[in-house]
Amino acid sequence: MAKAKTSLTAVERRAEELDTIAAVLPIERRDELAELLTDQDVETLRHLVNQGMGDNTLRALTSDLAYLEAWGLAATGKSLTWPAPEALLLKFVAHHLWDPQHRETNEDHGMPAAVDQSLRSQGFLRSTGPHAPATVRRRLANWSTLTKWRGFDGAFASPALKSAIRLAIRAAPRQRLRKSAKAVTGDVLAKLLATCGSDSLRDLRDRAILMVAFASGGRRRSEIAGLRCEQLTVEPPIAREDGSPLPSLAIYLGRTKTTTGEQDDIVYLTGRPVAALNAWMTAAKIESGSVFRAIGRWGTVSRRAIDPQAINAIVKQRAAMAGLEPAEFSAHGLRSGYLTEAANRGIPLPEAMEQSRHRSVQQASSYYNSATRRTGRAARLLP
Repeated sequence: MAKAKTSLTAVERRAEELDTIAAVLPIERRDELAELLTDQDVETLRHLVNQGMGDNTLRALTSDLAYLEAWGLAATGKSLTWPAPEALLLKFVAHHLWDPQHRETNEDHGMPAAVDQSLRSQGFLRSTGPHAPATVRRRLANWSTLTKWRGFDGAFASPALKSAIRLAIRAAPRQRLRKSAKAVTGDVLAKLLATCGSDSLRDLRDRAILMVAFASGGRRRSEIAGLRCEQLTVEPPIAREDGSPLPSLAIYLGRTKTTTGEQDDIVYLTGRPVAALNAWMTAAKIESGSVFRAIGRWGTVSRRAIDPQAINAIVKQRAAMAGLEPAEFSAHGLRSGYLTEAANRGIPLPEAMEQSRHRSVQQASSYYNSATRRTGRAARLLP
């Protein structure tokens, strides 16, 4: 006689519901999130998925919602209330933007030790000191967005909250650091690629990842991890003066961090990156679905896409193998490195932006100009 199926607990039910949106919204800590998020939280995420919100936006919303719920439980002993009262928003600012010098003489200033320890034990808090103002603003903005999606109005535009943020930032200045301390320019890339010299599946995959991410304009790690065969189109070869044509490939980006799926965003690969990509796909026998996949301990290629965080790990691992300092490089270094290398080679900024797909000239030029400012005349008045 078959055993009757036991009813699911609330946590198990939320875990199954999170599984139904995992294809659109990859979740690495499903079981932990199922315990942390409420039924309403999961329903809100499912609703946003059905509304067709961008994958990267959904990941950011989920990450920030999980952090907010964890902080709320640690700070108040209960799940977030919707809409959040102004006092809770002010508490959030006080816990995350504070003056380190004042903390030395007043241990009650800033985030309480018990809250800090709770967030660290769950893996939500790693850095020390006050948070970056941009991170606090982003989490408040996503908190506001989630509040509106639930049909409520919040106090996010209140004068008291705006004043608290402004005063807190002034009291706790913090240097803005780049996502990657050093750009992966052409010379650095060559050293990373030199560690991928064999015909093993792992070397072929990592070589293709590095070359495709860089040559396609410095694609974000989420775009590389999510790349699918259906986005690739073979283009006519590019003729060269010596008569040997270069293979060419178009990548249809679809929805990205700064675009929607309705926009016709395309970047092109030419030459060696195309050959590296073809070599990986042939060796791994990939004809459809995800292009870049995990490789098991015994060399088995997974059917699922590689995790975006794995792209970061690959860059750091290859940097270590090349004798470089891994902490100085990250996947974002491929993006900044592309624009820096374009500047080094005298490629006009608008042309470089066509490939990188940056929407902000100011942001793109911050990478681009640093390459010429360091060696320019203005920096050498007293050589």
